[in-house]
Amino acid sequence: MSDITTIGEVDNWLCWLCDQPVDPDGSVNSDLGPSVDSYAATRVKKGAPAVERLAHRQCNTMKGKISPVVRWSPDLFVVDPSPIFEAVERLRGKGGREIVARCPDEGDAQQASDWLLDRVSRLAPDLALSTQISPGGGQFMLYLPR
Repeated sequence: MSDITTIGEVDNWLCWLCDQPVDPDGSVNSDLGPSVDSYAATRVKKGAPAVERLAHRQCNTMKGKISPVVRWSPDLFVVDPSPIFEAVERLRGKGGREIVARCPDEGDAQQASDWLLDRVSRLAPDLALSTQISPGGGQFMLYLPR
């Protein structure tokens, strides 16, 4: 296992699961303290180097009980948003494209697209994902193609 400080600096001291800041000086015994998560390592091919990520201790512990949840920003206007973590994992495995949200207008779709690209780039830095906005039925669909 790598040093927490090294991993924290690589991840800019943000929890890869909840995207909230992790206190570099926090106690590793505190719920919001730093911990090293190797969940991503289970998704890599055998023989590939393990991928370790920074997580709050609480987020890391809860991930062992339930599937990780990556929440959409409450500042976005999206309808029927897909679970981000599961969508990324499906695209990692099979490729293709997936509708991840609907937005009432193009401005909302663009804002959601910009946020999602930033979030996904930190969630899965090993994947080259993009977004696509498509009008239809009086709304705008937001896709993640791979």
